[in-house]
Amino acid sequence: MLKAIFFDIDDTLYSTSEFAQRARSNSADAMIAAGLRIDRETLLAELDEVIAEFSSNYGNHFDKLLVRLPSEATSGLNPAIIVASAVVAYHETKSRELAPYPDVVDLLADLAKTGVIVGIITAGPAIKQAEKIVRLKIGQYLTPDAIFISDQMAISKPNPKLYQRSCRLAGVKPQEAMYVGDNPPNDIDPPKSIGMIAVLNRRSGKYSKLAPKTPPDYEISNFEDLRKILKSVFDLPV
Repeated sequence: MLKAIFFDIDDTLYSTSEFAQRARSNSADAMIAAGLRIDRETLLAELDEVIAEFSSNYGNHFDKLLVRLPSEATSGLNPAIIVASAVVAYHETKSRELAPYPDVVDLLADLAKTGVIVGIITAGPAIKQAEKIVRLKIGQYLTPDAIFISDQMAISKPNPKLYQRSCRLAGVKPQEAMYVGDNPPNDIDPPKSIGMIAVLNRRSGKYSKLAPKTPPDYEISNFEDLRKILKSVFDLPV
């Protein structure tokens, strides 16, 4: 019997990769509009390098970016204004464009009516990941005490203990739980190693072509695929 379904957030519930590209592009435009003297292509390439080197969860990408640029790009400008312009543009893009995939909300709403635990297991800073849940407007469909963020758990992906502890805190055995994610080394191999049912989401994102070491139980391209699996295999009324 399937008692719990846990979801990754990034590139599973919404297109993180596509959103990030749009938001960074808008930030670059805002910096140039604020007076930064550099061509857009060079600026975006340098920003991509900063993010790759310091990780997407680093909090001062734009500050690091300005330090790396030629001095003539910022000469006579207040760097705080340039950085603030980028930050505002990024957050305004969040407000306008951060949304779940079209088929996500309907499935989560239907799952919430079945009595199955509907949870999250995600890696990243607590507030950053929680903000995504709030902005995606999916919190009402989630089981409140089944939201597990690595920063709060002091365990991160790909450590299988993150999944093991999440199942234990949710009151289910790993064999009674499903995990849906997009990153094979982080979202398929670890839960499979403890006996969870693993579903690989191939919809989009930078990991969409990456193969797991352990074959997933199921592969999907969208949440309608997942709905069919939950109905036909697990007899869930969704």
